[in-house]
Amino acid sequence: MGLVSMGSGAPQIGLDIGTDRVRAAILKPSGSGITLAGYAHVPMPMGAIVDGEIVDSELVASAIRDLWRQPGIKGKDVIIGVSNQKVVVRLIDLPYMERAELEGAIQYQAQDYIPIPIEDAILDFQIIGDYMTPADEHMMEVLLVAAQRDMIAASVAAVESAGLRLSAIDVTTFAITRAVLGGGLDVVPDSDEGPGEAVAIIHIGSGLTNIAVVEKGVPRFTRVSALSGNQFTQAVANVLNLPFSEAEKLKIDAGLPDISGEYIEQASGHGDEETQRRQVAQDALEREANKFIAEVRRSLDYYLTQTTQVRTIRRILMTGSAAQLANMAAYLEKGLQAEVSLSDPLRFVQVSGSAQQAVMSDRMGAAPAIGLALGGVL
Repeated sequence: MGLVSMGSGAPQIGLDIGTDRVRAAILKPSGSGITLAGYAHVPMPMGAIVDGEIVDSELVASAIRDLWRQPGIKGKDVIIGVSNQKVVVRLIDLPYMERAELEGAIQYQAQDYIPIPIEDAILDFQIIGDYMTPADEHMMEVLLVAAQRDMIAASVAAVESAGLRLSAIDVTTFAITRAVLGGGLDVVPDSDEGPGEAVAIIHIGSGLTNIAVVEKGVPRFTRVSALSGNQFTQAVANVLNLPFSEAEKLKIDAGLPDISGEYIEQASGHGDEETQRRQVAQDALEREANKFIAEVRRSLDYYLTQTTQVRTIRRILMTGSAAQLANMAAYLEKGLQAEVSLSDPLRFVQVSGSAQQAVMSDRMGAAPAIGLALGGVL
């Protein structure tokens, strides 16, 4: 499941099949770095993707075909990502062995670490490093990835039905991490965190949230949560009895209340119907934000209880279309007691003039597609 090197110089296409949108990013190596040569996104039909899984391959294929009609999107070989409850990522310790030996042994070792029957799973792994124990045992750290075959088959069917060729499959969380922190085939480079520290990455999409904890350049923990942008929108829709599309507009317009309370006092002074409507929406969004913070905190706390060295996560980077909700970073910062900031998926790429308009209109949602393509270029 890890990315396969395509050879230097060839353009790479990252295809992000998301709940609300399907996105394509085309990256080309250039003399001064890496250039985003093409970018586009189109809506995904509602119900085609549920909890990160393809449930209607033909609807997804139709959306992909529509995407390939957009300006600047061409080429047949694509790299896709997978992110749902049928993908399992584990960092495991095994007695040291050469890679060829590990390739044979992993089929037998994996069942002890994954909740998927081995006959139903597609496996891949990355060797992270090796070390000596106090008892002089030579051990190795291995990043193990397992995915259910039926879920992968649905993704393959959709891509091929759209007339494209699947050149590689990646874990979407790895791609997001790559887009945010940089790096190539070996996941990500060393980060600048100090001893006993790690960085968390939270990608809040419309249908799923991807959480990763990266320590010394390695994603040592990943989790997928259904608490995401759509849940915030649905909360507004429910409390005000609005259609989903209208609730989405109000969510973006109102945002979370200023954490200091200043905006609430100011707005409540107007006393008109629209102000009251915004206040009700903000109250609903604040309740959802508190649930979301509790979910993220549980994930991070779980990681910290499992690790023997990392004692704190002092920095959190946010991406994703739903991460732009007004005041979201401030709420997370207060609730998680960490420095929280929006991260730019375009940080490690140059943007061509032809791709400028399309990617700027979807800048925070672009991380998975760009990260998928980055893995093939580097």
